[in-house]
Amino acid sequence: MLAGALDHDSIMGLLHGTPPLVEGYTHLSQQLQPNGFDLTLKTVALYTTPGYLGRLPHQRVVATLSEVSGDVDGQIHLGPGPYLVTFNEVVNLPNHIMALGLPRSTLLRSGVTVNTAVWDAGYSGRSQAMLMVANPFGFRLEFGARIMQLVFLPLAKPVTEGYQGTYQGENLPTVE
Repeated sequence: MLAGALDHDSIMGLLHGTPPLVEGYTHLSQQLQPNGFDLTLKTVALYTTPGYLGRLPHQRVVATLSEVSGDVDGQIHLGPGPYLVTFNEVVNLPNHIMALGLPRSTLLRSGVTVNTAVWDAGYSGRSQAMLMVANPFGFRLEFGARIMQLVFLPLAKPVTEGYQGTYQGENLPTVE
């Protein structure tokens, strides 16, 4: 039998796991969807330098960033162009589930999209994505707004070793 994306009840069950599938959410009833989980905006940053990716794993330099501040109402007006966004929620994928992130349809209808890479089984962290404003008039956004839906996909069998890459544990407090 073919398996599909996890549904509302399956996601809810994993939210009560150890560790929870998603933690740090603010409005479970709003964020838990029939086929995924909405992630909310924590920070927005502008790219200020180029990045670099070579052929070898150690040949990588990420672009430097400058954080964008909101107004007194916690809103920002973003002009056309790319931005790096960080989500409020921490995602903990078990070794038998991967995820794909897709923009919420309101963004698309406003000329904005969210781009993200595959979320590998075993990944844990507070992830980031690229928010691209294509609308020539820009876009107004509020911190805490739901901007992307994660869709969780069960694997045919669990991976032997979960994600061990550079971004494992990203944007989490360090324990000393």
